[in-house]
Amino acid sequence: ISTTFETFTPGERFFTLMNHELTHVATMDVANAQDLWWRGFFHGKPLPQTEHPETILYSFLATPRTNVPRWYLEGSAVFMETWMGGGFGRAQGGYDEMVFRAMVRDHAHFFDPVGLEAEGNAIDFQVGANDYLYGTRFFSYLALTYSPEKVIAWLKRGPDSYGYYEAQFKHVFGKSLNASWSDWIAFEHRFQKENLKSVAQYPLTKVQHITPAGLGSVSRSYYDAKTNSLIAGFRNVGVIANIGMIPLEGGPIRKLTNLKGPALYRATSLAYDAALRKVYYTTDNNALRDLMEIDLGTGKVAMLVEDGRVGDIVVNPIDHSIWGVRHLNGIDTLVRLERGTTLWHQVMTFPYGRALSDLDISPDGTMLSASVAEIDGKQRIAVVALPALLAGQWTELHTMTLKGALPEGGAFSRDGRYLYATAYYTGVSNVYRLDLASDAVDAVSNAETGFFRPLPMDDGSLIVFEYTGQGLSPVRFTPKPLNDLGAVKFLGTQVVNKHPIVKSWAVGSPSRIPFDQLVTDRGDYQPLHQLQFDTTYPFVSGYKNHAAIGWHFQWEDPLQYDQVWANIAYSPATGLKHGQNLHGEVGIHTLYWHAIYKHNGADFFDLFGPVERSRKGDQLLMGYKDILIYDVPRQLSFNADVNLYSGLDTLPGAQDIRSAGHQLAVGKLGLDYTNIDHSLGAVDAETGYHVYGNLTGQYGKNQFFPRAMAGFDIGTPLNWNHASVWLYTAAGISGGNRNSPLRSFYFGAFGNNFVDDRDEKRYRDWDSFPGYRIDSIASRNFVKAVGELNLPPVRFADVGVPSFFLSSARTAVFAGVLESDPGASDSHTAETAGAQVDFNFTVAVRLPLTLSFGYAKGLGGAGHRDELMASLKILYTVAEGR
Repeated sequence: ISTTFETFTPGERFFTLMNHELTHVATMDVANAQDLWWRGFFHGKPLPQTEHPETILYSFLATPRTNVPRWYLEGSAVFMETWMGGGFGRAQGGYDEMVFRAMVRDHAHFFDPVGLEAEGNAIDFQVGANDYLYGTRFFSYLALTYSPEKVIAWLKRGPDSYGYYEAQFKHVFGKSLNASWSDWIAFEHRFQKENLKSVAQYPLTKVQHITPAGLGSVSRSYYDAKTNSLIAGFRNVGVIANIGMIPLEGGPIRKLTNLKGPALYRATSLAYDAALRKVYYTTDNNALRDLMEIDLGTGKVAMLVEDGRVGDIVVNPIDHSIWGVRHLNGIDTLVRLERGTTLWHQVMTFPYGRALSDLDISPDGTMLSASVAEIDGKQRIAVVALPALLAGQWTELHTMTLKGALPEGGAFSRDGRYLYATAYYTGVSNVYRLDLASDAVDAVSNAETGFFRPLPMDDGSLIVFEYTGQGLSPVRFTPKPLNDLGAVKFLGTQVVNKHPIVKSWAVGSPSRIPFDQLVTDRGDYQPLHQLQFDTTYPFVSGYKNHAAIGWHFQWEDPLQYDQVWANIAYSPATGLKHGQNLHGEVGIHTLYWHAIYKHNGADFFDLFGPVERSRKGDQLLMGYKDILIYDVPRQLSFNADVNLYSGLDTLPGAQDIRSAGHQLAVGKLGLDYTNIDHSLGAVDAETGYHVYGNLTGQYGKNQFFPRAMAGFDIGTPLNWNHASVWLYTAAGISGGNRNSPLRSFYFGAFGNNFVDDRDEKRYRDWDSFPGYRIDSIASRNFVKAVGELNLPPVRFADVGVPSFFLSSARTAVFAGVLESDPGASDSHTAETAGAQVDFNFTVAVRLPLTLSFGYAKGLGGAGHRDELMASLKILYTVAEGR
């Protein structure tokens, strides 16, 4: 876990994490007698399920406090983690104070509860972290203004409480949540104006701005003398994360390469060998980091180490070796990579709880500096002898200790006399200088918001990154020792001073817990052996334009790896023939396998045509799926399926084509590779490619029909935030009796139901072709291409209420061509052109919906028409994919 800018609490991280997560368990699972009755009725706590949208209601009845906004969840958890940790946490953190101090200074917009979820988490470089920031601040304000006991009363679910969090708020505090939120914003402005006045009691450091605006999250930077530029990694809204160069003489950032798997706040771990003009950086920064290299002379990008798990890298300018910190099993190891090799060598492994970060090496290659956080929360920068390290000894030559603050971003001056670092020593992140000759520590800046990542220049000046509402902004100033700095007050400190009861909430040291004695079992977890009856509930489904009433039964292991379910339903309609009123389904899902048996299979979304997924007869669907490559955003999956059908009246994949026989067997092998990415704040993919292909064999009426199909999709962003262009292509070939309906591929229509659970942009799929009737185009062989222009989304901040609001609208225009049976005497061409706009909503506080409207015009061939489409996609974040 990164402690960059003290955005997470240094020290024993599992202690903080468990306090945080235990709060989630308590606030989400809390129940009164009414909730417990519903849990008894459902025999569990139903999660919202895509197949049964009624579960949105069932989930609220059984667990009403899961239907809360994320700021409520994370704000309460950070608030409680701080006081359960004895006041050591983010509710008393310098970063949180800085964020709101900067917002008041810069006259930034404060989002209301709806705007925060609808827009604030998309247009800001901190994205979802805003829920933590706003939520924690609001909870602290409530505790200060009303009392911590009132906050707990809001979180509780007593006999006289309300299930809906907003109604419970008014019940406890006597006023609406929105009114109290407005009171907090007014309070925050007063509080931070006082802090700004306090900081400005002493002259503020005058800086020269290098860029006109903040750059979002930025890595450590280095100076390249040849181009007079800064080299850094960037992660910002509307721009694909990248490694780039900032010209110090002005001008736009020059991108060197895209950055795979960027991290929040620090983007990447980056190092630079000025002599060789090689940039080193890490990808997959939230996973098993890879080490990459860019040669500035040639522009070539190469991978040096895959899944090395090493970060905080730095180059020794003397021998060109790369040093870093490797994280594995909670243990930090200092490692070294010699020039010209691709294998890390262990230098020193540290005891659990000692965390190293922000390495630097002196210009003469004799000293290494590192920020060191100990398990007891104590922090320092240590300067150690490099030769001693190579001999296996940790010899600290100098230290910089600034009370409770974590000095970070340590960087040696070009002449080797000083070490510069930043820390929240006064509550404001300022630059401090350690004199390596005298061990004296001086403050050399008085920042209004905060300075980070000092870069000493040859002329003695410093380049630092100043915090702004748009992220980090590079500035330059001349460091001079200061005798006095401005200080700020912390809101958390105000809380504990006024309400000392929070001191009693500390849970004490985890060292008192006999963990080993609490273990009840050891061994492998076998999901199928852990299955238990999980939930049951009524549902509504659709079958051939008729409704069916049914009941769902479900068994699941506690970690939700494996699931067994059964559905039984009945259609009371009199118009159904041949015993089609009864519907049954039994299935099992594991991590890799699935098997489903259906009798007159029904589907909820068939209630809202025009696409029908229900089929007459019996179906046995068996399949295997494995992820061969999982290196986000790269992913390669393999799937194998065998499907058996009996009693069919229409083809499984073509609802308007009557089956040539009642029995059918289908086997399919497929590969699917994706490497698709997007920038912060995007609502759709913006760059990358998708390749897929499959081989299928169908056997019916004693005839075999082989077919092969493949597709390739590719897209690129435009120089316009969140705009992109895409090309979707597909081709297929089939064999067998040319007169049989099993021989053909079928195309036509958008393919959306009025209420649906599949991708809202169905026109991208290989079998969709808007402007033509469903299944009206039959092709034994085909080639298809669709071009698409995605326009930037329009954002909305205050359209709706917390339980139902609109966040954005996205428009796309497309045109496509389909060549059926090319080269044959009966070949024909169809063309389509259209547009679609998608309105992105959120319902039940956190469940997304998409309302889409589309128009397309078919050109040429039978079945073409003007087609209008309207569809509401129910898009769950819970249990997706089941």
